[in-house]
Order: sequence, then C-alpha cells, then structure tokens
Amino acid sequence: MQGKSPRVGVVYDCDGTLIDSMGVWRALEDELAAQGGFTLTKADTDHITTLTIPECGDFFHEKFGLGASGAAVKGMIDEFMMDFYANRAQERPGALAFVRALAERDVPQSVASSTPAPLLRAGLVHAGFAPYLADIVSVDDVGASKREPAVYDRAREPLGTTRAQTWGFEDALYAVRTLSAAGYGTVGVYDNDLAGSYDDLAAEADLVIRGFSQLNPDDFLVRAQARL
Repeated sequence: MQGKSPRVGVVYDCDGTLIDSMGVWRALEDELAAQGGFTLTKADTDHITTLTIPECGDFFHEKFGLGASGAAVKGMIDEFMMDFYANRAQERPGALAFVRALAERDVPQSVASSTPAPLLRAGLVHAGFAPYLADIVSVDDVGASKREPAVYDRAREPLGTTRAQTWGFEDALYAVRTLSAAGYGTVGVYDNDLAGSYDDLAAEADLVIRGFSQLNPDDFLVRAQARL
C-alpha cells in the first residue's frame, strides 16, 4: 500500500500578499508627511516597509517630530487604517480562490503579519479569508518582527506541521529571507519594488509569482510534497 502524502501547511503574509493594501499604506505615509510638513525619501519608504506599526510611530516622531510621541503617531496610524481594513479591504486577485482550494484539499493554513491584530483580523474577515484560517498571528503577539521567525512559528503551531513541511507566502524580500533561513519553503508573491523586486524575490524564494492566477493549487502541492 502506498504511504500517505506528507502533510503540508501554509502560512501567509497579509498585506501585499493576501490583501491588496500596499496602496493604502503609501497613502498613509503621504498623509503623515503632509501633516508633519516633511518629505519622505526613497530610503525612508524602503525603511518603513520593514517596520511594525509601533516602530513606524517611533520613526515618524523621532525623525520628523510628528505627534507628541511615537505612541501618539501609532494612534493616528491605527485610526486611519482601521477604516480601510474594516470597510474596504479586498483580496489580491485570485488569493481567496487559492486559499479556499487548499482548504478543500485539507491543507491547514494561517496568517502571520506585521499588522496589529485588530486591524489584521478586521481585514481578513472583511475580505473573506477568516473561515479558512487556523490562526491569525501578529508580530505584536510574539514581541518580535519578521526579522526573526517567531511569528511564523506561532502561526504554524495549530497547523501541526514542521518548518520543513510549511510554506510561507510573502511579498517582502527581507521576510522571505527570514523564512528561508529558518527552513520554511517560500513563495515570493510580487507586489511592488518597495517590498522586493520580482528578480530579487526570484533569487531568494523557492517559487515566485506575480499573482495567484499563476499558481495552480494542485501543482503547488506536488512541489511542496516533493521538497520533503
């Protein structure tokens, strides 16, 4: 009798991977810059991409003097973004169909994100992903950014898979590097060059796609199981 195929699990990033939200983050940066009367350089926006929201609040306060404190700026960010996540968040094309297809194939899935938990959950509920996810984890839940694998490990726990059995889907180049170094399989989901160019993602990830329409669920599972 042929043995059962190895179990595969998936941990997704949220912003720029499942949810089409990078545009609103850029709009937020422009809004904060307008309120503070300063201009962001490319180096600033590249750096902001790697920050958690509390770190972002500190950055705008400490570098530009925006707000009474970093915490005050974080409050401004939270208010701006909650309206988006709760009322306007939408999937990246094909993402929900892909997640649903893996769920139908009994693949356990979860989300690991740098977005604060209240915003994260609101967005995933509004965009329709929540019913298919075993867990939704923010970096705030583990006290460490995606420069470390802790958030992925926490999101992986309810999946019942090892790191080697688990694939991370990410648009951010630095996060793909974190996953790869920790022994996860990686899919680079290109969104924009601020998060990571297509060529850079292709050089670092096991697979790279420009959108979920390029990735057949069954073909992905064959590739994932072959890696084990």
